[in-house]
Amino acid sequence: MNVCMDLQAALGQRGGIGRYVRELFRHLAAEAEEGETLSGFFFDFKRSQPGGGAAERMFGRGADLRACRWLPGRFAQGAWKRFHAPPYNWFAGDADLYHFPNFIRPPLARSRKSVVTIHDLAFMRMPETTEDKNLAWLTAEIRRTTDNADGIITVSRFSAREIHECLGVEEERIFPVWHGLDSFPEPPAAAEAAALRRGLGLEQPYLLMVGTIEPRKNIPFLVDAFGELRDFDGDLALVGGLGWKTEGILAAIENSPRRDRIRRLGGIGDRELAAVYAGAAAFVFPSRYEGFGLPPLEAMARGVPVVAARNSSLPEVLGDAPRWVDGFDAAEWAEAIRGVLRDPGRAAAMRAAGVAQAAKFTWADAARGTWAAYRKVAGRK
Repeated sequence: MNVCMDLQAALGQRGGIGRYVRELFRHLAAEAEEGETLSGFFFDFKRSQPGGGAAERMFGRGADLRACRWLPGRFAQGAWKRFHAPPYNWFAGDADLYHFPNFIRPPLARSRKSVVTIHDLAFMRMPETTEDKNLAWLTAEIRRTTDNADGIITVSRFSAREIHECLGVEEERIFPVWHGLDSFPEPPAAAEAAALRRGLGLEQPYLLMVGTIEPRKNIPFLVDAFGELRDFDGDLALVGGLGWKTEGILAAIENSPRRDRIRRLGGIGDRELAAVYAGAAAFVFPSRYEGFGLPPLEAMARGVPVVAARNSSLPEVLGDAPRWVDGFDAAEWAEAIRGVLRDPGRAAAMRAAGVAQAAKFTWADAARGTWAAYRKVAGRK
């Protein structure tokens, strides 16, 4: 069985789905059984995407990569949206099964099997938090995708239930496969880490949140909860690039009475991020909806105590390690955070529990679960 994975998101997005595609593709080859092969396809009309050693670093040594360099990908995508043609395999070449890891299945020859990863249904459950253009595209195409795909991979049991309930997909066609966690490099030595944090303006104790600045992350509420922590003589550090519908979020930060203690760091490099994690007093995550919830899991893997909203997939993924908070009352959140900050013994126990929980998530396991879905869809097992 030859599997072809669409790699476009890996080339266009540093985090999120792009990261999922890069890591999964890198680990799939090692988990293939005899007679199974893997290739990846992307559009590269401008010949701007990595080649040679850069491609090996991104996708793994010896990866079978195919690129279309005679047609811009936006032209193909435009034709798919308008005409639902031509078939994807015209560009990507022949395969027994195609994996589309970014929600939507493009047109495909009828005889070809396909699997699609649907990461969450936030665009259905909370459409007001979704970028307008993306919302229109997903709404227009998601049912065509679920009708035509032979299997749906998703990233948690929670999201599997959502797909079954909201889209009517039969349970036997849905395959929940958890994300893995990256193998983190050694953190900087203490002196270097402190210097990196000073360079980012973090010289006081601080709370940390990591994630794209967008409505679902509930940052205005976090700003309110931080405002209730008037007895915490420290900062709130927000790591993540600007996403969509950010006007109200940025206004909430600017209008906060504690705006001088809120550090919006934007996207930062891996070494800086490791230093920021290492110095955090706690990781705070009041997100309203998550299909998986990678940032708090990463914080736990790095030994940071987590205070999180008990909703969506988060209890499934984070287990008993965090300090859970039900609902969104700013004073209640402030008290929960305060309890972690003031109790070193509790914080130490949370750190240990978090490291143990995070160890359950590996990309090798994710690759094995994905191959199991491929085989089931292909009728091999």
